[in-house]
Amino acid sequence: MAAAAAQTLQLRPLGNTGLKLSSVRLLKLLLAFRFYGGTLSEKVLGRALKALGAPRDQYIVSTKCGRYKEGFDFCAERVTKSIDESLERLQLDYVDIFHCHDIEFGSLDQIVNETLPALLKLKQAGKIRFIGITGLPLGIFTYVLDRVPPGTVDVILSYCHYSINDSTLEDLLPYLKSKGVGVISASPLSMGLLTEAGGPEWHPASSELKAACRAAVDHCKERGKNISKLALQYSLTNTDISTILVGMKSVKEVEENIAAALELATVGMDEEALSEITEILKPVKNQTWPSGIQQR
Repeated sequence: MAAAAAQTLQLRPLGNTGLKLSSVRLLKLLLAFRFYGGTLSEKVLGRALKALGAPRDQYIVSTKCGRYKEGFDFCAERVTKSIDESLERLQLDYVDIFHCHDIEFGSLDQIVNETLPALLKLKQAGKIRFIGITGLPLGIFTYVLDRVPPGTVDVILSYCHYSINDSTLEDLLPYLKSKGVGVISASPLSMGLLTEAGGPEWHPASSELKAACRAAVDHCKERGKNISKLALQYSLTNTDISTILVGMKSVKEVEENIAAALELATVGMDEEALSEITEILKPVKNQTWPSGIQQR
């Protein structure tokens, strides 16, 4: 099925990087964010890539810096040390995309004046190819991009802002396109809210938003529809978003997401079901939650 997906799924350009990604992150883009699993994801991916033995130009590796087990640290010394640690675990000479992780938890002025200049030096040294910034509040992206030279930031990774219940990222896309910045959108299922299992207990959404999403899930289930498939397909429809990141914890989920993407590409989406869900979620449309520290 993966081979069929490679032939059918649309490849989209990632800003001005020259990279092309499948519209849903199933192929080619490999993520190993050091914070998750206490660096375990980088170690596992490194071993897997070594065992696979594929040519380095056949896959794209992305990881993050700035967020660690002990907390956030965006100083130049720490992020510079981070790349060497990550490369050792990944058993690679360079990574394709190096993201600053959840920058709203640090000083945005530090990101502009210290962190990004340090990453540019790593880029010049050949340890990273492209620089990314990630976070939840959309305002962090314009704040940083308006204060750095063009071409400093190659990619942004936004999450929970392009899904059926929240599509506010759409308003930012023309601006990002004008800057030549590639767009990766994560969490099309709103961190689990648009799944039958529901979000985790710690999910920061309001009780109102959680209740509305549960009502949408129940509505789909009663009609034999899969809300997760619908949510993923909805997120894939905007071609100005380079790729969609969706979590998958089993082979079954991988196969279901491949099938959903292929169905969208060949048959289309269930517009009637989407309209019904959109109406249910209308009272909480674009509602989000706070994230990060107060910026000065």
